[in-house]
Amino acid sequence: MTTKERWTVYPLLLLAIGLALRGTSGPPGQVAGLSTAGITTDTIVCKELAIVGETGSIIVHAGRVKDGGGGRIEIRDAAGKDAIGLGTSVDSRDGSVEFFDTQGKLLGRLGPLPEPPTKASPAAGD
Repeated sequence: MTTKERWTVYPLLLLAIGLALRGTSGPPGQVAGLSTAGITTDTIVCKELAIVGETGSIIVHAGRVKDGGGGRIEIRDAAGKDAIGLGTSVDSRDGSVEFFDTQGKLLGRLGPLPEPPTKASPAAGD
């Protein structure tokens, strides 16, 4: 490569690299030219979704039930205590809507009632 060719090719190469990188950097709060204040997409696939309030506590949680099983959406108050649960619960795999008091204790439930404990079979000779 001659000197004249180098003076032509290298500036064009640097210009092309600079134009390619232009969209990937920007002011804080922007990623690849998109504002992180709002992203629009057709589908989001994740294992868990948590929406955090200003204090850092989770106010909406969507994911699987703690001890396995199906999915559940939990809506919490500002302190992070359960207010409403929608989906399956730990006690039952049936779908339901559960309501909680200010301490996070179960108040009521819309949906099938949990099955009562089975009675032990009587011993032989009783």
